[in-house]
Amino acid sequence: MRTESNHIDYATSDPDREESTNEAGFSILETTISLVLMAIVGLGTASAFYYSFRATDSAGNRELAMAVAQQQMEQFRTVEISDASLAATAGTSTTVTSSGRDYTVLKTVVDSNVINGEPTVKTITIRVTPSSDAASWATNVTSLFGSVTLVAQRTALTVGPNRAL
Repeated sequence: MRTESNHIDYATSDPDREESTNEAGFSILETTISLVLMAIVGLGTASAFYYSFRATDSAGNRELAMAVAQQQMEQFRTVEISDASLAATAGTSTTVTSSGRDYTVLKTVVDSNVINGEPTVKTITIRVTPSSDAASWATNVTSLFGSVTLVAQRTALTVGPNRAL
């Protein structure tokens, strides 16, 4: 009686199959190059996030600077034109803290039109610069990026010499 064996001999090689010395997979050099490329892309993405965060923070500083400038201007609008706070000044600088951030406020009042020794028009200029902004351009380039400037003119309620009510 003959029994069949289900045993497969893996050690025997197929005579039609050639021995291959080329192995499939990635070499250490290919893996290193791909990791370096992924690191470069990752650093580029991280720097873009950092730049957008700084731009958003600086925009927030300018927005708060505008609020401070409007508040300072409203204080000038509530007083009479003959009030001492509206006396012509070459520019007084103060520091204001709003929402935990410091701002330098420069106020200038100029008598624009004087009739009979009394000013009838005053030009008020308020420039607010964020002092606590970490970006150097916010405090150095005050004419364009960092500061907020409001200009208003106040007029007297008196009638001029050539006008009648």
